[in-house]
Amino acid sequence: MEKVEKREKTETRAVTGTLKRRDLKKDIRRHLSVYALLVIPFVYYVIFKYVPIWNGQIAFKDFMPLDGVLGSKWIGFTHFLTFFRSFYFWELLRNTLFYSFGKLLVSVPVSIVLAVTLYECTHPKFGKFVQTLAYLPHFLSWVIMYGILLVLLAPGDGIVNDVIKFFGGQPHAFLTDTKTFPAIVILSDAWKEMGWSAIIFIAALMGIDPSLYEAAKVEGASAFQRVWYITLPSIRPVIVMVVLLRLGTILDAGFNQMFMIYSIPVYSVADIIDTWVYRQGLLEFQFGLATAVGIFKGAIGLFTIYISNTLVKKATDSSLF
Repeated sequence: MEKVEKREKTETRAVTGTLKRRDLKKDIRRHLSVYALLVIPFVYYVIFKYVPIWNGQIAFKDFMPLDGVLGSKWIGFTHFLTFFRSFYFWELLRNTLFYSFGKLLVSVPVSIVLAVTLYECTHPKFGKFVQTLAYLPHFLSWVIMYGILLVLLAPGDGIVNDVIKFFGGQPHAFLTDTKTFPAIVILSDAWKEMGWSAIIFIAALMGIDPSLYEAAKVEGASAFQRVWYITLPSIRPVIVMVVLLRLGTILDAGFNQMFMIYSIPVYSVADIIDTWVYRQGLLEFQFGLATAVGIFKGAIGLFTIYISNTLVKKATDSSLF
């Protein structure tokens, strides 16, 4: 009897598997155009995301281009130790974490405020105008943004310094002062990205049931109370998701921005891991060192997002996984 039952189960599984394969083929034929759209992103991720994983082994090798990845000598964790023992390691780590957390603490609340403001705006044309202005800086490169910052903050003829001189003050070199430079980095990043970051929060706001606001109005709730007790709790899962995803790249403090606006006078507060890797790893052709630092950043990001997700999951009902 047991053999017969096992045989029947095996035959049932085989038939079920065959039917599933047929259904899959039919589904692919029926929606061939939709599946075709997946080809481009699939090829992109294979070439630029999965193939580099194979080349990541040069972090553990004395990589020589002529010898190739497989032919280069294995040196273990030498590149990692070189980075950890660097004289600037703690300074680089401090600056990187400072800018990463600073941008996170400023940009996310600003984006939420912008999204809620646009959502609550009772003048559609004005709201669209403000939304467009908020989006525009995202599409400008940091080269252009640096030019704008120079126009605003240049010590000689910058607009801000012209205002200071008009009121009898002394001009200030904001971009080369170690005290003002960090604030400029964080605020300029928030200004550039807040409009784009607000899109996901606006999408979440559109999904809130309007009857909740109507009931709150009937009960006499003010606009602030409706935002505090309805809007923010409703988009809390989205906020948690955005914060957790940002924590996954906590050691990415913004290479493009920093590379454009930092200078020798502010190295002590401006030099981050990515700029150091650019100078040491790429300009001096130490590709193994640059790859080792990239793996280190990825490992820290994975650890951070896992711990943060665990803590958030215990404290609230929202989590990324």
